[in-house]
Amino acid sequence: MTTPRQVTALAAVLLAPNPGPMTLEGTNTWLLRAPGEPGCIVVDPGPDDPGHLAATAAAGPVELILLTHGHPDHSAGAASLHQLTGAPVRALDPAHRLGSAGLAAGDVLALLGVELRVLPTPGHTSDSLSFLLAGDERDATAGVGTGPAVLTGDTVLGRGTTVVAHPDGRLADYLDSLRLLRELGETTVLPGHGPELPAAGAAAQLYLEHRAARLAQVRDALSELGTTAAAADPAEVVRRVYAEVDRALWPAAELSVRAQLDYLATQPDMP
Repeated sequence: MTTPRQVTALAAVLLAPNPGPMTLEGTNTWLLRAPGEPGCIVVDPGPDDPGHLAATAAAGPVELILLTHGHPDHSAGAASLHQLTGAPVRALDPAHRLGSAGLAAGDVLALLGVELRVLPTPGHTSDSLSFLLAGDERDATAGVGTGPAVLTGDTVLGRGTTVVAHPDGRLADYLDSLRLLRELGETTVLPGHGPELPAAGAAAQLYLEHRAARLAQVRDALSELGTTAAAADPAEVVRRVYAEVDRALWPAAELSVRAQLDYLATQPDMP
């Protein structure tokens, strides 16, 4: 995709050309601006792909680059986009910041007619953030929403579920992040991969139910194996719990299993 698709009154998306089992159709690069504003904020420039970054820069001028987290499919293009546009890069992890200060929970960014509140949503990774985009009550453009939206990176995807990338990602943190997003109710979800979703509350609740079901399956597998969470072989648990999942995804599933085993070892009585 080389032309942005308008999703809400304040947010358009460019799809990066990096489809795959973990990235779905590709990484969503979000462009934020109020109607009539010439410049834009870029959230997650995606891979270091010259064509995609050129299209992103052409949609500008880009005035600020934000990262939901540091995984390369979201962040690898940030340095090149910074060089192309001069826009600073802001992220929670200092390793990914360029020409600017960092980001912290509760920060409010107000520019180009938009207001973004930084939400801490660790779990997929320790540096995962979401950005709550206030609605634009002035705009009544037909076919696009004007209410609030939340950019979730990989914390909530547009389709399927995400990986808790152990050991950097922690399941306890991830469950807390999902509970936080559940409180957003009917807020539109603008994910890092896949299509937008109509309600953050419903999406987060489904994710919580999925995690609870997986934990129950892991507990059952441990019982069948006659072992504990601390002593279990994660690969064997994957074979039992993720048998219906494409084997190409088993390495990623093992990361989540390791996170589940760590969670059960330290909080065995938690749901």
